[in-house]
Amino acid sequence: MKTVDIRKLNTTELTAETTKLREEIAEMRRKIALGEIHNVRSVRIKRKDLARVLTVLSEQLMKETA
Repeated sequence: MKTVDIRKLNTTELTAETTKLREEIAEMRRKIALGEIHNVRSVRIKRKDLARVLTVLSEQLMKETA
């Protein structure tokens, strides 16, 4: 997910996206533990996407409160 695309979303959509990404990460970790997924690097990509979303969300919240 690109930062440009993330910045187009509003705060409620960003919150929903963080929830979705956290669930995906948990599911991927479960599948890795069971041996169903062999590409461990995909979790790293999802975590970076989550960090991008959380960064933009915090920036938007700071703008709303200021």
